[in-house]
Amino acid sequence: MTKTTMVKSNGARAVSAGTESVAQVLERERDPLIHEWLALVEKQEDLMAIPLSYEDRTGHLPQLADVIARLHLDSSTKAPISVAASYHGDLRRKQGYSVAMVVEESRLLQVCIFTTLHKSTRQLNYEKLLPDVVTIADEVDAQLKQQMLRYMAANAVVKNSKAH
Repeated sequence: MTKTTMVKSNGARAVSAGTESVAQVLERERDPLIHEWLALVEKQEDLMAIPLSYEDRTGHLPQLADVIARLHLDSSTKAPISVAASYHGDLRRKQGYSVAMVVEESRLLQVCIFTTLHKSTRQLNYEKLLPDVVTIADEVDAQLKQQMLRYMAANAVVKNSKAH
C-alpha cells in the first residue's frame, strides 16, 4: 500500500493516496480521538461533577488498543476479555461514578471513534468499513459489559460486608 502524506493549509495531515484499514486510522488518530472524547466529556455536567485529573479521566483510553487489536483479529476469532475494561469498572466505581455515567462515557467513546472514521473516509478501505464498524461496536459494548460486571461485583461485596 502506497500513501502520500500531505499537510493542508490548516496544518492538518491528509493521506492522499491508497487506503488504510480502520485499525490504521485509529492508531494514527489515537491522541486526537482522546482529546475529542475529553472535550465531549467536559460538556457533560454529571460526568464533570466527579473531579478528576486529566490522567484519571483519560487513563483508561489506551484500552483503545484492545479495540484496535480486535480489528486485527480474524472475524471468526473470539475476542479475549479486556483486563483494562475490568480495571476501569473497578476504578470508576471507586471514583464515585454511577452505572449511567460509565455507560455515557462508553457512548461518547463510540461517537468519537465513528466521527474519527467519518473524517477519514477518503483514506478508508470501504470493503472492510462496515464489518469493522460492527466489530468496534461489539468490542466497545463487550468492554462496557465487563466494566459493569466488575462494578456490580464490587458493589455486591460492599453490600455483603455491610450486612455482616
